[in-house]
Amino acid sequence: MSTAAIVPSGRYASVLRQLDAVVRPLTVFAMDLHQHPEPSGEESRTASRFADALAEAGYAVTRGVGGHGVVGVLTNGEGPRVYLRAELDALPIRERTGLPYAAQGPFMHACGHDLHLAALLGAATLLARSLPHWRGTVVIVGQPAEETLTGARAMLEDGLYARFGRPDAVLAQHTAPLLGGMVAHGYGQPVLAGSLGLDVTLHGRGGHAGAPHLTVDPVLAAAAVVLRLQGIVSRESAPAEQTTVTVGQIHAGTHNGVVPDSASLGITVRALSDESLDRVVTAVERVVRAESTASGCPRDPEITVVSRSPATLPDGEVTAVVREAHRQVLGAERVVPWAPSMATEDFGLYGDAGQEIHGCAGVPLGYWMVGIVGPRQWSATAGANAAERLAALPPNHSPEFAPHLPIALPSATKAMTSAALTLLSR
Repeated sequence: MSTAAIVPSGRYASVLRQLDAVVRPLTVFAMDLHQHPEPSGEESRTASRFADALAEAGYAVTRGVGGHGVVGVLTNGEGPRVYLRAELDALPIRERTGLPYAAQGPFMHACGHDLHLAALLGAATLLARSLPHWRGTVVIVGQPAEETLTGARAMLEDGLYARFGRPDAVLAQHTAPLLGGMVAHGYGQPVLAGSLGLDVTLHGRGGHAGAPHLTVDPVLAAAAVVLRLQGIVSRESAPAEQTTVTVGQIHAGTHNGVVPDSASLGITVRALSDESLDRVVTAVERVVRAESTASGCPRDPEITVVSRSPATLPDGEVTAVVREAHRQVLGAERVVPWAPSMATEDFGLYGDAGQEIHGCAGVPLGYWMVGIVGPRQWSATAGANAAERLAALPPNHSPEFAPHLPIALPSATKAMTSAALTLLSR
């Protein structure tokens, strides 16, 4: 694909002119999803709402792909087959945004998936209403279980490409704490890190808190593991190598007077390459086994890989074409570079990293970040300069994460629509 194939700006204008007619129902849709979040693997209501909206827009809809996954297909003559993907699931976080449509339960859309879905629905709607301006097939994908890094694999193993056609490109976007109206693209490096999740169980010998010498305390062993793991990044990884090791969960015991029989840890390892990821995971396993032995645990620890995702590396040519489209639609001053982030997701599996699953080589990916910060939040955030203000804003996965819908939703819809139009033949 060459940048010479960029669609003239007038074509974008004729399609995007219709955004004013749909932005209000899209906003209502986004607020409804935000108010009714569902965790990974339980996205039945979200999937149903999204599927119904796609069907109303004229798409042939298939439900229940790889769990609660939704696929909508719209064919408009001969041409490329372009997949557009967003996520359905929320996080187990109790919301503290104070929004009038805030979720009230133990779950929250703290990573912008509600905005992603609404913008994707907006793009799907605009494309369906603008058939004279493009040719090919659009495949809309509502993916479940992204936060557990299992949803993309589940949809692909359920025959996503075999059932709905080999894609010529797959596009996705993600919210980030940038000013609303901005987008950010990577430049030849991974946009997001690869990740591997581990569940670890350390086995001790339980007993009375008043007789600790008769026990083997797995809590002490778990604490030693947590502290020792920090040395893998600080002392076993090169300073220029971006890796992280995070213990996100520790569970042990039922009573403060009882030494438990076991302690469990939830560990996430992240890196920008498979080689670094494998090396760090090997070190984590070594530390866990060594600390178990050092603590005199009566049984070897159990170490289970619960998820793995590759680094997200967008295709260079697709990125160049989409970036230019975004400059035309949003303005060059609103399109900025994006440095590699240690955040992660499973989108990379739709490309070559998932070839063993879907069997398709050479599927190019397009991926960019969209800003969500409104002017009032920006002005109220303390900081001497833009960098300090951005660092002080609530990040993704924060209970205060709150996209500014009046700016973020239209710009994200424009970004996805223009990217799709760019890749579809005339």
